[in-house]
Amino acid sequence: MPGPDRIRATVAEYLRRIEASSAAGIADLYTDTATVEDPVGSDVRTGRDAILPLYAGLEHSRNSTELLTLRIAGNEAAFHFRVTSEVDGTEYVFEPIDVMTFADDGRIASMRAFWSASDTRSS
Repeated sequence: MPGPDRIRATVAEYLRRIEASSAAGIADLYTDTATVEDPVGSDVRTGRDAILPLYAGLEHSRNSTELLTLRIAGNEAAFHFRVTSEVDGTEYVFEPIDVMTFADDGRIASMRAFWSASDTRSS
């Protein structure tokens, strides 16, 4: 089981790769058989090839992130963060809560994202 420092580092790297707008980089943080439900209630994606398209939209925006809260228990973490994305001159802000399970090597084995369209603000 990965320790809290390893999990904290993976979460920080996840946010860095969102800022870098790198879909492939984010997908590489997941195990080969990882599952993603983003948002909760949508179809579950299994495996990196299925997860990659989820993040492809980030590649057409400038992004910044801010970690608001992180809680780690065992090999799981729940964290609340803010993403600010600029797309075609419009700024979008949303604050999901992600719940992740981590493999022994610190990679993401599963992720569930709690958010809905009503949680997104634009300016």
